[in-house]
Amino acid sequence: MKTNRFVLAGTGSGVGKTTFTIGLMKALQEKGKIVQGFKCGPDYIDPTYHTAVTGRVSRNIDSWMFSHEAVRDIVARASKDAEVSIIEGVMGFYDGKSPLSDAGSAAEISVVTESPVILIVNCASMARSVAAVVKGFQLLSDKPNIVGVIANQVGSVGHYEIAKAAIEQECGIPVIGYLKREADIDIPSRHLGLIPAIERGELDTFFDKLGALMAETIDLELLLALTKAPALEEIGNLFVEEPKKDVCIAVAKDAAFNFYYEENLALLRAKGATLQFFSPLANEPVPTEADGLYIGGGFPEEFAQTLAQNDVAKQSIRDAINKGLPTLAECGGFMYCTEAITNSSGERYEMLGVVPGEVAMQTKLAALGYREIFGTEGNFLIGANEEAKGHEFHYSKYSGEHLTPAYETKGRFGKKQEGYNMNNLVAGYTHFHFVSNPQLVDNWMTACKKVKNGD
Repeated sequence: MKTNRFVLAGTGSGVGKTTFTIGLMKALQEKGKIVQGFKCGPDYIDPTYHTAVTGRVSRNIDSWMFSHEAVRDIVARASKDAEVSIIEGVMGFYDGKSPLSDAGSAAEISVVTESPVILIVNCASMARSVAAVVKGFQLLSDKPNIVGVIANQVGSVGHYEIAKAAIEQECGIPVIGYLKREADIDIPSRHLGLIPAIERGELDTFFDKLGALMAETIDLELLLALTKAPALEEIGNLFVEEPKKDVCIAVAKDAAFNFYYEENLALLRAKGATLQFFSPLANEPVPTEADGLYIGGGFPEEFAQTLAQNDVAKQSIRDAINKGLPTLAECGGFMYCTEAITNSSGERYEMLGVVPGEVAMQTKLAALGYREIFGTEGNFLIGANEEAKGHEFHYSKYSGEHLTPAYETKGRFGKKQEGYNMNNLVAGYTHFHFVSNPQLVDNWMTACKKVKNGD
């Protein structure tokens, strides 16, 4: 059985894959199609756009963080009732974990998922030379199936026709459309205020405009004809739900804390946990039935004043952590757990104070990249001799002593001890992906039951 599924990939800088992804999603929706979004790699932001446009939760898929079988399974499960699945690439098409292999790249994802590829090419200031760019992407590997091209940043319809003729003659694949260089389609800020803006529907007009523009300059019928792919089958029992267990995990979720991999939540549910969401930003306390606590990443620095003033939420979370509820606090959650956050304007706001030290925002990136994670003795989530994979991305810097580090991470620049581990609190900058080691979910459930039973 065939379905429509494709990887939308870029050649590198200036491509604007997310712009094209959400534009095509909207345009195809207007044609009556049910569209499912996916994002290659660990990015949390782009999937929020996908979800806002399609009304379906977008999924992260990553061929470095977890197995190829898990990638196929996630795609199969999330897209089984969709008519079109669009997998947005990461960076350039062949960019991934290492410059020496395709691991973790959109190219590898396209092969693993048997998905055709539509390549977005920046044509600015090029004519025949753009064919050499496309030809290079075709020749670097014979494994991906590049079936079509979209020309981006063209100066005019005439420029597009020149680029199209060159690519189709030299590369043997069709160019299915274009966007002009002067098109007024800049995506609104993808950092500050993104989540509340989407939740309030403030970007709907922008999505409509983008979809109409794509429908006008891209041949959607040809796109659908080129992107037929075999339907993938669900494999394994990773997400098969077990009987409900008497364990409740409270999840902080609002505009300040919203970076959660959907599969992390799905695995908790599959293992029998009940998830209860609450909002520290709305000054809501931890649900009384909670046996564990999950505080994900997000933008606490943008809401630091409100978070600092919300004493009901702060005291409730302190009490839960001090009581020994097994708690995972990732990145923004870690920042919230420290003594204070100093924002980019130099204003300092007191936070929970359960982690010694504090954090300050800076203008330059503090850390970015994949992480191998190695557990430590006494860590309820990832113990000694256990490993997982994740990602780190933040602009803040922590000042304090790692008296009891939560785990050790390994990135491009070697290993380091990271985070804070004390009294069933595991807090640090690294975002875990539970699919990389589902045993972490079992560990968490076991820890919750022990506390609940007074062991």
